[in-house]
Amino acid sequence: MNLLEWIVTIIIMTEFLLGNCANIFIIIVNAIDYVKRRKISSADRIITALVISRIGLLWAMSMNWHSTVFTANTYHVQIRALGRITWAVSNHFSNWLGTSLSMFYLLKIANFYNPLFLHLKRKIENVLLVIFLGNFLLFVLYLGVVNINKIAWVNGYEGNVTLKNILKDITSLSNMHLFSLINVIPFCISLTCVLLLVYSLGKHLRNMKFHGKGCQDPSTTVHIKALQTLVSFLLLYATYSLCVIISGWSLLNAPIFLLCMAISAVYPTGHSIILIWGNQKLKQALLLCLKQVRC
Repeated sequence: MNLLEWIVTIIIMTEFLLGNCANIFIIIVNAIDYVKRRKISSADRIITALVISRIGLLWAMSMNWHSTVFTANTYHVQIRALGRITWAVSNHFSNWLGTSLSMFYLLKIANFYNPLFLHLKRKIENVLLVIFLGNFLLFVLYLGVVNINKIAWVNGYEGNVTLKNILKDITSLSNMHLFSLINVIPFCISLTCVLLLVYSLGKHLRNMKFHGKGCQDPSTTVHIKALQTLVSFLLLYATYSLCVIISGWSLLNAPIFLLCMAISAVYPTGHSIILIWGNQKLKQALLLCLKQVRC
């Protein structure tokens, strides 16, 4: 390996280990809490499903990194296709579960007296379920494009160069457009949640000022913590999507592909760490574990 590949390898392996440790830690804490209480909150269900998808995303990214660095010419086409399909599935669930968590924070924390918002607030679990199931149509379309891409690879390896080139051009264009569509929708929903939370916080602060009360009340604190989590998710999500799109157009340029992969791996790792630090239960469990390790 050259110097760039060594640097990217160190970065990706570090992100891979930290991400898996953080995600597995969240699963263990929520599982222990479920065993103790015999119930699990909606937020914990979403977070648990989210970190499971993040684990799959990290493993899929590591498979693509391994195939690019070590076995670019000899990596079996079926295994490479499996890695891409694994990435497509985990990427889809990771993005939409993160968006569902953003909507959950909005509906639970924001204070609006709009009848539609109040109805959605009462039916919060049904709303999240409908949104999550409704996006499967886009996922099926995207998975179909990935399978066509797999057929293109197989035909290419069988020697049909013309069919390979035609399908490669079609699937590359369709893949990028469909991926952009799938990622733009949850990003816009999450951005809307952030803007509505900002508006709700501003409205709450004006009411507190009008009644002559201080600004450091529990509702303000909850708003700020939720906004910190959602804004960090949006920034990581935007960076990740941009890197994926760039790497998708530069598959033949290994240095750019590896660099984008190293940057995009911050998303499944960093957001899980932020979730731990922003969740009181997870944060206390982490501090307790660190305290026991020091002892």
